[in-house]
Amino acid sequence: MNIEEKVGELLRAKKMTLTTAESCTGGGVAALITSVPGSSEYFKGGIVAYSNEIKINLLCVSPNTLKKYGAVSQETVIEMAQGVMKSMKSDCAIATSGIAGPGGGSIQKPVGTIWIAVACNGKVITKKESGDLGRSLNVQKTIIDSLSLLCEELEKS
Repeated sequence: MNIEEKVGELLRAKKMTLTTAESCTGGGVAALITSVPGSSEYFKGGIVAYSNEIKINLLCVSPNTLKKYGAVSQETVIEMAQGVMKSMKSDCAIATSGIAGPGGGSIQKPVGTIWIAVACNGKVITKKESGDLGRSLNVQKTIIDSLSLLCEELEKS
């Protein structure tokens, strides 16, 4: 069983719903989830929030958070996950934001720096990815890692 099927099985068994708030993955998490037949039972929808304007206006990310920590930060993905859960009334959420490359990196946040947040069961778990594998692999790794993180959290509950 692949990761997207496992996520679906766990969500269905627990009668829980999922939403996504994606930046660097560009909807890839949602696409993988919805590739599973019957995913409409547990997947409510997602927002691709590539710009800070969308993060602020649709996901309720604080402008102060973006100013202080930047779009690629633990603080921002936490607010993205909480915002999409609240706006779409879901039980769980996945949020991603990062620098997939090949450009856009800095000394403080090099290409390959990506943050994932999984919100579920009243808590938020985060993971920082680092290391540049190239744009496509950076994105694919983040998609799989975010679903794995959700699986781990659902299996605990």
